[in-house]
Amino acid sequence: MSATIHDVADRAGVSISTVSRAFTHPEMVSAATRETVVRVADQLNFSISRSAAALKSGMSLRIALLLSDHSSTWFNATVNEGLNDIFHPAGYDLSIFQIDSRQDRKIFFDTLPTRSNADAVIVNSFDVDENEVARLNSLHVPLIGINSASMNAFSASVSIDDRQGETIAVRHLISLGHRQLTYVQTQTANSLLFSVQQRMETFMELCKKQSLPAPRIIMASQSRNQVADVVSQILAMDALPTAIVCQEDSIAIPLIFQLKRSGISIPEDVSVIGFDDSTFADDIGLTTIRQDPLNMAKLAAQMTLKLLNDEEIDKPQRIFTPQLILRSSTGAARRDA
Repeated sequence: MSATIHDVADRAGVSISTVSRAFTHPEMVSAATRETVVRVADQLNFSISRSAAALKSGMSLRIALLLSDHSSTWFNATVNEGLNDIFHPAGYDLSIFQIDSRQDRKIFFDTLPTRSNADAVIVNSFDVDENEVARLNSLHVPLIGINSASMNAFSASVSIDDRQGETIAVRHLISLGHRQLTYVQTQTANSLLFSVQQRMETFMELCKKQSLPAPRIIMASQSRNQVADVVSQILAMDALPTAIVCQEDSIAIPLIFQLKRSGISIPEDVSVIGFDDSTFADDIGLTTIRQDPLNMAKLAAQMTLKLLNDEEIDKPQRIFTPQLILRSSTGAARRDA
């Protein structure tokens, strides 16, 4: 792998901006510092040409990543890994901005022109509005979506087909004889529109289309006792559902543990299906819908670099196909049901 401006800065013990100035504005750097930077650059066979061009054009060599959830979640952490795998060798830093509401999002887009601290903006799993898109277009700042509902609003986007994934999940359960279904989703405290909402909407549409009994929707709170609250609601039902469809694995995995502690056998009493195929899904035997945020993020980063280099993207809106991963948490519906 070729050396980057980060590598030169680390080896020389200076900042990235100092490396850039050492080549483009040597009068602003001491002779000793410039000599060190040039020597390290020669040792690493690093060319400053791209960084110098970027500096002269006013670029920040920084990509803004907007997150609405904790960066430590499986999906967000995997996206961050995929983006860094591509951006870091190309000399770009990734800056994470926490966006918890439409107001936070508006403030970010309103202040970006004055800060001028991002060459591109990546929005992870929620939507933007027309005014925000227009603002970035006027600044010639690419806007890239990852798992965002309105894909065509972005300069480029990658997304899992949430509707297809949920359709596969529900049809799998119906094929096993399940008719009494419950859906568990997270309750969000903010006002953003999330792509995962499409999963619940698809679930409801399919239940109606298949003439299933009206399903129960359980909202998992944001409290520490999130899953315990869900289990309490399930146990309080007049009759247990035969299957539980979870918005994501982070609900399904602890739910299986707590249902078993309550004396409910999985899948003999209740089947459970998730969405993600995240860490520990295989260990616990969770049937789930697989998505691939690592490669989605890498593709999003590659398209971002092409947009920054004014290169044409053959297919800017990419949809990844979900996959049903069969494990032991789903089985035939209870006979008494």
